[in-house]
Amino acid sequence: MRWTRGGSSSNVEDRRGMGGGLGGGGMRLGLGGVVVLLVLSVIFKRDLLSGMMGGQGSPAVSDQSGPYQETASEAEQRDFVTFVLNDAQQTWSQIFSQSGKQYRDARLVLFTDATNSQCGYAQSASGPFYCPGDEAVFIDLGFYKELKERFGAAGDFAQAYVVAHEIGHHVQRLLGIEDQVRASQQQNPDNANEWSVRLELQADCFAGVWGHSTAERNILEQGDVEEGLNAAAAIGDDRIQRMSGQAVSPESFTHGTSAQRVEWFRRGLTEGKISSCDTYQG
Repeated sequence: MRWTRGGSSSNVEDRRGMGGGLGGGGMRLGLGGVVVLLVLSVIFKRDLLSGMMGGQGSPAVSDQSGPYQETASEAEQRDFVTFVLNDAQQTWSQIFSQSGKQYRDARLVLFTDATNSQCGYAQSASGPFYCPGDEAVFIDLGFYKELKERFGAAGDFAQAYVVAHEIGHHVQRLLGIEDQVRASQQQNPDNANEWSVRLELQADCFAGVWGHSTAERNILEQGDVEEGLNAAAAIGDDRIQRMSGQAVSPESFTHGTSAQRVEWFRRGLTEGKISSCDTYQG
């Protein structure tokens, strides 16, 4: 991607090195969260996923004092996610204004190890996620190393896709889509996973809508689209389950298959419209 270094944003909150206390309530896992937890569960032979979805108790986290000492690589990653956040939100603000709506900025919270959110206690192993109560995307930048080395999704546009997907959840909140989906899940718990999949696939499509805008503005470079599509494929539920040594179980999907995630991300990239991202039909 052609991006500008050294940018800043009042919407970025840096909690790195601060540790975090224990939060209440179950946490909604975001992009990559189920991926990492399933793999770690296999490695350590412990059910980490159930614990993060509402189990009792969480590990203690030490508090560190003083500003976080970031490496040059971390500083570049911070600049990059800040650029993506700013660019994505400017894009969505323009899209909203074209239909007479007002876009409200989300925040981006950077953390290491663990932190608190209105959605509960967040650990690095949960991966990036969006918390509606905070209207914020939470991310430990160390996730990008996992994305590249463990799941084979390298490249800056793959990293951008992660942030854009979570901003897609913020767009769903502003449009009232998330509330409608949560209500449908409560009314029909047997179909809760299906509705979760549709919500996640739409966030993939919304990430593609932003990607479409970057292509129009000549920000994308050769190979960027392939990087994004590869990232979407790398974290499909079916691939995650195979990586964790499980049989593929469609009834337990929460984010969609690799093929579905690629399909909807590609649709957003190609068509660049909210109306093209209706995953709830059928």
